[in-house]
Amino acid sequence: MSEGSRRVVLATHNEHKVHELAQILAATATDLDLEVVSMAAYPEVGVVPETEVSFVGNATVKARAVAAATGLPSLADDSGLSVDVLGGMPGIFSARWSGLHEGEELARAEKDRRNLRLLLDQIADVPDEHRAAAFRCAAVLALPGGETVATEGRVTGVIVREPLGDNGFGYDPIFRPDGDTRTLAQYSDEEKNAISHRGEAFRKMAPRLREHLA
Repeated sequence: MSEGSRRVVLATHNEHKVHELAQILAATATDLDLEVVSMAAYPEVGVVPETEVSFVGNATVKARAVAAATGLPSLADDSGLSVDVLGGMPGIFSARWSGLHEGEELARAEKDRRNLRLLLDQIADVPDEHRAAAFRCAAVLALPGGETVATEGRVTGVIVREPLGDNGFGYDPIFRPDGDTRTLAQYSDEEKNAISHRGEAFRKMAPRLREHLA
């Protein structure tokens, strides 16, 4: 850690998210000398259960637990896909939509594939004009003393009928943002961060980081 820098712990074990969030923070908080690390630096902390019923609630639980365990500022996000015809689901259950797979050690890519396939099967008969959806994200900064700050982001689009693209993760290959012909998995990292739900939430977080960490 360089002299004067401030370590911030991302409360996630998902290396895809770590890569994406580190890029967003590097672009939005250029004046802050942040050292961003993931939970891989603190294996003793373990996985924090998502016990709340909202994106903000789950992100707050994770950020507070990691800040308390590490004694460092922690950033957490909870995000998911809300499909109109499914009443806003899978929502907070996006990462485990196809089940918890108890007893199975599934690679993240396989979990993503199962979740994505189940969702496509569930809305297979839904006409294109009724396949509207939105990615939503809540970002929470927690300080070791318990104080929290929350921001939110959202991007709207539609669910396509088959996966397209090799970039991104989760439901990116089946989500086409409004006004484009490509799915998020066909975007470059920079293009995705510029319009994504996480990008918006963490851009809104940048001034709060300056306020609390500078």
